[in-house]
Amino acid sequence: MENVLLIGLGNPGVEYTYSRHNSGFLIVDEIAKAVSSSSFKRSGGFVEISSFLLDRYKIILAKPQTFMNLSGRAVQFLIQFYKIPLNRVYVFHDDIDLPFARIKIKRGGGNGGHNGLKDIDKTVGSEYWRIRIGVGRPMEKTMVVSHVLGKFENEQIYKIQDIGKFISENLNVLLSENYKQLEQQLNL
Repeated sequence: MENVLLIGLGNPGVEYTYSRHNSGFLIVDEIAKAVSSSSFKRSGGFVEISSFLLDRYKIILAKPQTFMNLSGRAVQFLIQFYKIPLNRVYVFHDDIDLPFARIKIKRGGGNGGHNGLKDIDKTVGSEYWRIRIGVGRPMEKTMVVSHVLGKFENEQIYKIQDIGKFISENLNVLLSENYKQLEQQLNL
């Protein structure tokens, strides 16, 4: 059985629940719902996890309960505890450089100024999978923080949830690293 980590980035607290910055949490929540996974439980004091089996994989779903800029601590704890190689770590996160609901998947690379990714890179390295979820860019650079911490509209929440459902139905494609096919289908 091979351990795989699917981790959604976000901020803890009800005030951030449907914020653009919590896109990763929303995706991981939808995957958990779609696979009828048990509820999330606190682990290590700073991360919520849930797990399920899929073919030859044990999938660990995770939501760090640190704030975004301290996400690396949770990733490090989980990969050490479950002995997960970086090439089996999939990080779902918001991206202002992509139009709303566009998805890009790649392994390794830069952090694009994303504080959660910066901390993960600094803590465990950068050779993990990144699933970038487009939230769009505000008109002015000075509005970036308020934009990512701002709430999605209801229709946008449903769209992000649909993306999470689609990913859950196609986890084998993602795990087979045939991500271009998945990316194309998500971006139709």
